[in-house]
Amino acid sequence: MEILRTEGLSKSYRGRRVVSDVSLSVGRGEVIGLLGPNGAGKTTSFRMVVGLIAPDAGRVFLGEKDITETPMYQRARLGISYLPQEASVFRKLSVEENILSILQTLRMSRRERRERLEELIEGLGLQTVRQSAGYQLSGGERRRVEIARSLVISPKFLLLDEPFSGIDPKQVIELQGIIGGLQSSGIGIIITDHNVRETLSVTDRAYIIHNGTVFRSGAPRELEGDPEVRRVYLGEHFELPANFVAREGARPAQPPPEPVEQVAASTRRKRQKR
Repeated sequence: MEILRTEGLSKSYRGRRVVSDVSLSVGRGEVIGLLGPNGAGKTTSFRMVVGLIAPDAGRVFLGEKDITETPMYQRARLGISYLPQEASVFRKLSVEENILSILQTLRMSRRERRERLEELIEGLGLQTVRQSAGYQLSGGERRRVEIARSLVISPKFLLLDEPFSGIDPKQVIELQGIIGGLQSSGIGIIITDHNVRETLSVTDRAYIIHNGTVFRSGAPRELEGDPEVRRVYLGEHFELPANFVAREGARPAQPPPEPVEQVAASTRRKRQKR
């Protein structure tokens, strides 16, 4: 099974070590969380995995391929898609045009492009806003458009930066369902987010970064029950949602919407043709 992993990532700024010897991994069809207190080094660690920041030491691997010095656009070609926290939709373009702007960078016929566009719009529940401009979208709608754009390349791995930020509780549940559907398709997902409960609810495992190192890692229930994790991060009163389902991996109690599964199946087929 192909794995995206890091070995001993370290980073310093102005002589101060902010990340030290961080090693983590995510397999295909697995969702992991990268969590920790503010200033603990989780964001820097995440950005080194993404390729936004070069490590001072340590390596990043996709399978057996060392991609530490591979630029982000080449990582995308290898199947690593990144969804930033900041809004990335074009504000004056419609939802259709936003997705087409990415589709047009790929070698495919006009018919294939339109078919893929329809799959993504239906799969992400964007039918009613397909002609709306980016600036007219709610936070949840914008996030779904961004995910649709990230799925254009049929990625193997999806790296999500603060996906639950700025959206209402109903949209959080919808997004959790989408993540579950993408996981079912075999996409490996890394999530970093300040919304701990929402993140742990959809992860198989999580890494807790504290003082620049991996303080603890494990399944959500293990972390919830760890007194030291509660002391440095979760707090004494933290509880996972009542409907939390610890699988072989954690998933939302509700199954992902059927259209999401259709997009997932299409993504799976496109990767198999490569």
